[in-house]
Amino acid sequence: MAVLADYQREIYFRGLDGVLPALPTDLDALERTAERRLEPRAFAYVAGAAGTESTARANRAAFERRRIIPRMLSGVSEPDTSLELFGERMAAPVLLAPVGVLTIMHPDGELAVARAATGLGTTMVLSTAAAHSMEQVAEASAGGPRWYQLYWPKDRDLAESFLDRARAAGYRALVVTLDNHTLAWRPRDLDQAYLPFLRGVGIANYVTDPVFQKAVGSPIGDHNLREAALAWTEIFGDASLSWKDLPFLRDHWNGPIILKGILHADDARRAADAGMDGVVVSNHGGRQADGAIASLDALPTVAAAVGDRVGVLFDSGVRTGSDVIKALALGARAVLLGRPYVYGLGLAGEAGVRHVIRSLLADLEITMMVCGIPAIGEITSETLTS
Repeated sequence: MAVLADYQREIYFRGLDGVLPALPTDLDALERTAERRLEPRAFAYVAGAAGTESTARANRAAFERRRIIPRMLSGVSEPDTSLELFGERMAAPVLLAPVGVLTIMHPDGELAVARAATGLGTTMVLSTAAAHSMEQVAEASAGGPRWYQLYWPKDRDLAESFLDRARAAGYRALVVTLDNHTLAWRPRDLDQAYLPFLRGVGIANYVTDPVFQKAVGSPIGDHNLREAALAWTEIFGDASLSWKDLPFLRDHWNGPIILKGILHADDARRAADAGMDGVVVSNHGGRQADGAIASLDALPTVAAAVGDRVGVLFDSGVRTGSDVIKALALGARAVLLGRPYVYGLGLAGEAGVRHVIRSLLADLEITMMVCGIPAIGEITSETLTS
């Protein structure tokens, strides 16, 4: 019997007792529910994108253009959703994307996400911009799978400290975000003059770091949190970074290194040439460059450019099980899920995150059965229309 799809059965059987799901099972509808219920500034910060938000719309439109070709009489009753990724066996090709400042959605923030992910065997990628420290999140994950995402700061000593701390706390892989060294023009946030970091939210990894504390010049507490936030603005991103800086990462991290934000084939080839282990094809969910190519449209070219030299992951716009299949058919090994789990967190804390993960994974398994796909490894370009 299919395991992930059991969530569908649970929902229907609870319905016999008159119990309806507490949250929508359609992740697009979940966003609309979040917009109605959550604090407006917090919702806008998560939902918003750069400029006219055309890139975010393009991400979803790219999925809509692709179509799956179901196959019949394939005998698929228990599809195999598992895979091996960077030497680690995973139950499904879905990870939780790094999203910062999560306490604006729920007081437990990243801690709730870590508990939910661990309980379901899903890998959480922790953002540098977390509202809880990487050590706190590692403790909350209780040994569950977790990766660390680095926003590469201007201070190399701070970057080294972050990597040392992440390694010591048991984070297995490093995801380095390349496309957010400067905050984009985001009208939803600008119109409300709202940036959580300036209010001391999302800088927990900084204020708990000895290198950052030394830069501020004194122990950091409520009395000087604003001063620390201002120091953060000076150190957060480094626009001067170039390909020649990548050896620093290899010198200070002994696990898999994945570059996030790759959209051009030449950049993917350069990542492979530099000895990186993977890339994430991503436009940051449309949050950085207005008018940019949809991530899904970039995926086939990037995947073809590197072949099996590096592992190709994907994010930006994933909402359904069929979206996962489409991304895999176009060359991804796995996908990262972003905004939906954040909405689940805001609406129902840890239970909301669990609901979102289980909904997506059940949808994935059921769609594989319906379309006659026996295993993740059997998904190819022929799974889609040309």
